[in-house]
Amino acid sequence: MKIFEFALKMEENGKAYYEKLAKTAQTKGLQAIFTELAMDEQKHYDIFKAMLAGQEVYMADSMVLEKSRNIFSTLLADKTAMVVSTSDLEAYRYAMKLEVDSFRLYEEAAAKESNTDVKVLLLRIAGEEHKHFNILENIYAFVNAPNQYLAWGEFSNLEEFRNFGRDVGR
Repeated sequence: MKIFEFALKMEENGKAYYEKLAKTAQTKGLQAIFTELAMDEQKHYDIFKAMLAGQEVYMADSMVLEKSRNIFSTLLADKTAMVVSTSDLEAYRYAMKLEVDSFRLYEEAAAKESNTDVKVLLLRIAGEEHKHFNILENIYAFVNAPNQYLAWGEFSNLEEFRNFGRDVGR
């Protein structure tokens, strides 16, 4: 049961961190993504709380990935440059680290779990945390794209930046 108590704390901290990122995000799209991630962390918290109380738990699929895709489409179509500070980039990297730690913890706990229902639930939550990592990785790549360029033409692979809605080198 100690794993569930630890998971409660991780999910609580994750929610608080995403709420902080949502408040400081400079675009409504990123604010929405971070708010959705915070809501997912709250859902995970509620699941672990119910499991500790011995209640039967059902977990609905997260919609954050689908919503994020729509938000990224809007951000790409906007074509406005996103200005982010080094501290913003560090915050996104830190959030990615938290998600990696989370899904590894849940995968390890599932491997040790003997109850099949609990094992399946832990693996589903690990899968959601992995999706969160992918979303954060995409956010990081999106906001960091203007900082990534090559100064020498012989190494230019600037075509990839068009994926981020930026016309580099034109």
